Amino acid sequence: MSIIGSTQFLERIQFFNGERLFASDLQALESFNREMRWLHNQSLHQAGVGSGFQVTGNIGDRQVTVSPGYAIDSCGREIVLTETQTLQIPPVADDGSGNPAFYDLTVSYPDDSQLTPSETRTGICTPAGVISLREAPVFCWVQLSSDPTNHQPIDQRLKNRINSALFLVLAQVQIFNCQLKQPVSTVPRRNARPAKQPHIACGNQQTPGWTAGTLGSPVNPGSGSLLVAPFDSYMFTGSVDTSAAAFQSTPVYTARIVGLRQFSFTPAGSTTAQPFLMDALISIPTDSTLTPTGFTVQIFTVAASGAGTPAATDIANAVNQWSICWMGVER
Repeated sequence: MSIIGSTQFLERIQFFNGERLFASDLQALESFNREMRWLHNQSLHQAGVGSGFQVTGNIGDRQVTVSPGYAIDSCGREIVLTETQTLQIPPVADDGSGNPAFYDLTVSYPDDSQLTPSETRTGICTPAGVISLREAPVFCWVQLSSDPTNHQPIDQRLKNRINSALFLVLAQVQIFNCQLKQPVSTVPRRNARPAKQPHIACGNQQTPGWTAGTLGSPVNPGSGSLLVAPFDSYMFTGSVDTSAAAFQSTPVYTARIVGLRQFSFTPAGSTTAQPFLMDALISIPTDSTLTPTGFTVQIFTVAASGAGTPAATDIANAVNQWSICWMGVER
């Protein structure tokens, strides 16, 4: 077992010239190194299959083939298979009700007593002893319940070992008349490597510091003026801060405008507010402003009213009521 929870202290083994060594001294050194490695695995890696351990079998087969592989259990212990192995499936006809029987194939770390001695050596004035054991995992077929929506191990003891990742599920099979009814399924397989999914984050930026200008040339922000494009569409440029997402590289950004589209303004020479509708197209320039911590956004407004044309200040006031909802996908 791992040193976590089973050992109260660690001792570094030391040697000196002239020391008389016993087998227990070398066993203690091996145990120290092994448990430190297990602690590393348990602390920095998740239990599951690291590589290999592919299980194959087709309809009608009475056996499955397991390729060499490497896995880690919840105690950080390495489970290693160095040669392709063929396993006979359980010889069952059905689940007792005329339906296929479901089984999980699991693999686990072997105790020394479960390993085969690969070399023995005669001692000095002592009987021969084992000096190496051939590393080989322990495979176990675990019978599952007949519930078609949720197959669970029937044996509670084995279920607990699977749930605690002491037994790692490699594959699931359906057996009917002592042969595979369907190809081997690896859906229940537990992988040690986290899934490679993109980093996705989103946010909502209020008033991103709009700067107004024409479609061709931005206005000096210090001037405080607002220019109109030739077809009465205003352009606003703002900066969106995405540093909270902690992107490591520049993601692919998308953005949309959040807020009302109906506003009001007071036409020149009138004291009565009139409604107007306004929407905008949004654009994210793909230039040097596109970074892992933010991006520049441009919007192009179009306003319409039956009571006249809203002034530039009316457009600006309406735009300041909008926010930018963004999403970044880091590939």
